[in-house]
Amino acid sequence: MDSRAQSIAARPQRSPKVDRLDRVRQVRRLGLLLGLGLVLLTQAGCYYGHLASGQIKVLWRRQPIEEVLRDPSTEAETRALLELVEPVRGFATELGLVVGNQYTSYVEWPGDRLVTTLVRTAPDSAELVEWWFPVIGRLPYKGFFDRERAEAEAERIRAEDSYDVCVSGVTAYSTLGWLDDPVTTPMLGRGAASLVETLLHELVHATAFLPDAADFNESVAQFIGQQAAIQFFETRGTQAPVDPSAENERALPAAEKVRNAILDRREIAAQTLLFREGLEALEGVPNRSALRAEAEAAMRTRLRSLPLRVYQGERVAEKARLSDACLALGGTYAKDLPRHEALFRALGGDLDAMIQRLLLWAEEKRSAESFFELESNSTADRSPTPEAS
Repeated sequence: MDSRAQSIAARPQRSPKVDRLDRVRQVRRLGLLLGLGLVLLTQAGCYYGHLASGQIKVLWRRQPIEEVLRDPSTEAETRALLELVEPVRGFATELGLVVGNQYTSYVEWPGDRLVTTLVRTAPDSAELVEWWFPVIGRLPYKGFFDRERAEAEAERIRAEDSYDVCVSGVTAYSTLGWLDDPVTTPMLGRGAASLVETLLHELVHATAFLPDAADFNESVAQFIGQQAAIQFFETRGTQAPVDPSAENERALPAAEKVRNAILDRREIAAQTLLFREGLEALEGVPNRSALRAEAEAAMRTRLRSLPLRVYQGERVAEKARLSDACLALGGTYAKDLPRHEALFRALGGDLDAMIQRLLLWAEEKRSAESFFELESNSTADRSPTPEAS
């Protein structure tokens, strides 16, 4: 047994009583947020009440993963994927992410998403129009637990504001450490590699979050989540399928395949960003719609011809969402990935050092832009003061 496995095995087991008390404490904490939501109802209709109600449902449906794994009725594939969670949590802790009790529970949730999000852009523009929320500030998206409600709001925005709206299903979100977030059924639906990357991505959010810096927060979580996922599978080596009877995409993938899939996604994102930048030259042009349609057709042709390692170019071109609002959403996650890559290389490929740097920036409330300026920050290598657990 290696040192990581010994560490995981040595952790004390949480009793059902402790889990119940922890759930009560978190519901009380959510009550504070609900109280804030109630204060805001007169200003924002019942949207905040909708969010609080959905979050309460998530909390009360949680089951300790240990209990789910002990349940003989748990499906084999669900069991195998949930067995990955604790090793990922242990790996995240070793990297320096703040893990706490995140993802120690499981919620059975119907459908392919936990929430549905909206992203909006002004007419004939790929620039985001953000929303403002109490406590966390400005965000590029607005989320709904009810898919029909989200679709109705998207139609209202299109009709009343003439904005373009991108509607997306999301399998997970972070409460930024306020609550102990669970693993959900939608998180398992895309297989082992997606589950591992999603857990690590969301743990970055729970570790450090810069106010009013949505593009930075999403891109740094994207980059660290991807790099950490590659390293996680490298430490495990080639493994047997999660379920020997399952389809190939449900197998626990080799690290090389994980890396190649991530490289493919970064190349697709880079090409999409170039397309978005090209559209900026069309803003204000009278025949923008016709010129944009021609540019989009050329973009899909370019996607088909990409020398991808794992993904199929034809399918990528067919499924690519190239509306203005969807391009803006993609830019939120991908625009700064090359800058994160450059910083990562400047740090000697040391992901732990990059995470410690992120913790320092959040603790000292430094600007997102200065995160990339390695030489100009003489104190950048100082470790943040650890919080009491």
